Amino acid sequence: MHHQSIAFKPLQSPFPPRLHPPNAIPSRRLFPLHLNTTAYSPCSASSCRSFHIPLPTHPPRSLPSSNSTKNAALKTVDVATLGNLCVDIVLNVPKLPPSSKGARKAIMEQLSSSPPDKQYWEAGGNCNVAIAAARLGLNCITIGYVGNEIYGKFLLDVLRDEGIRMVGMNEEADVVNSPSASHQTLLCWVLVDPLQKHGFCSPADFFEEPAFSWMSTLSEEVKRGIKRSRILFCNGYDFDELCPGLIMSAVDYAIEAGTSVFFDPGPRGKSLLRGTVEEQKALRHFLRMSDVLLLTSDEAESVTGIANPILAGQELLRTGVRTKWVVVKMGPRGSILITTSNITCASAFKVKVMDTVGCGDSFVAAIAFGFIHNIPLVTTLAFANAVGAATAMGCGAGRNVAALKQVVELMEAPNLNEDDEFWNELLGEHLDSQEVTFLSKMILNGSNGRMNRVTFQKAVSELLPKLKSSQLEGTLSC
Repeated sequence: MHHQSIAFKPLQSPFPPRLHPPNAIPSRRLFPLHLNTTAYSPCSASSCRSFHIPLPTHPPRSLPSSNSTKNAALKTVDVATLGNLCVDIVLNVPKLPPSSKGARKAIMEQLSSSPPDKQYWEAGGNCNVAIAAARLGLNCITIGYVGNEIYGKFLLDVLRDEGIRMVGMNEEADVVNSPSASHQTLLCWVLVDPLQKHGFCSPADFFEEPAFSWMSTLSEEVKRGIKRSRILFCNGYDFDELCPGLIMSAVDYAIEAGTSVFFDPGPRGKSLLRGTVEEQKALRHFLRMSDVLLLTSDEAESVTGIANPILAGQELLRTGVRTKWVVVKMGPRGSILITTSNITCASAFKVKVMDTVGCGDSFVAAIAFGFIHNIPLVTTLAFANAVGAATAMGCGAGRNVAALKQVVELMEAPNLNEDDEFWNELLGEHLDSQEVTFLSKMILNGSNGRMNRVTFQKAVSELLPKLKSSQLEGTLSC
């Protein structure tokens, strides 16, 4: 993907191109799209019964309601994403914009005055999650709104090429031909400084109301999309375009339909905590009613007031009504998956980081894969860390998220960023109270009290051959 170099003042046009063309990665699927289209099961017979790793797996699901049992037969989609469909425009800048709203708005207007060439466009937002999940063999749809202009058509073309269907959230008859900004595809300028740090600037940052505040109800088509999905993924950026009440109605309908809810508050979590009454209510609703919560350690501290990520995760489990997993992303340290009965930890991979945009989204896709297939928790974390690391080795998100070939290479020769001192300090106080599974590159497996050390090779011993087989088949079919 091209990263365009610009200087904020004076505005330069035309924009100077980079010498190398975009490097879109073809879609490669691990398993057939419809893993089990007759009845919902977290683990279909064809894809999961071969997993015999004697490690902690998912805790028992709560008993389904009569409604969710009745709807289980309709689950033909693995992952549906809600909202946050945008086009990213990636620009190299000498320095990131200041944090003040006025200065950022001036830069926003400057950038908008002369849009860059299409070679600098990329699918962004929740498209990243959908594309990454589709490349792992999951059947995906995106639920959201795009305008009837060049950006919207570009986004639809990208999704179609990746095998992803879009379910439109149009509500008004005159939306199609409306020139209003509230009916246009959202754009996000991704600004990258020489140190590869990112800043994001979008027109939605300056709207007084959500960008698509004219939407008030879920259409029947949207409801069908949610009802047919195993997972509905939402994140904090949904609040930039959809009203809190509409978002909560989607969550409530998912629960009624027996669809698991995944929620990642992202950087917006902090502002939602001190947002409008409706935003605060919706955030609390997500934290209580989601099946899986995904947060960074900073975000976990923000929403709980607890600095220790394990204690913060346990608090979210305690206060949650439906919460089964809390996944805490620890950046270069790795990740933690917390359930009511187990704490699972996995160190991150050491890789040459080119771009961190889309890493978290790719990680989410792999977590969804493990959740759907009922893969052991430590295997799920190892896989998710590998998929996120593979994306970091690329350039940008969208069509440039993790390539299966890179994921397999990382898992075949894992170079883990192990920091025993950090993990021992973090886990020490929990060893007596809860079972802990720790992914290790040590040669020997074994247990020390309630600490269960599992080698990376053992953790992925049954998943990796499936990945390699799929990679070979994908290569031969190209």
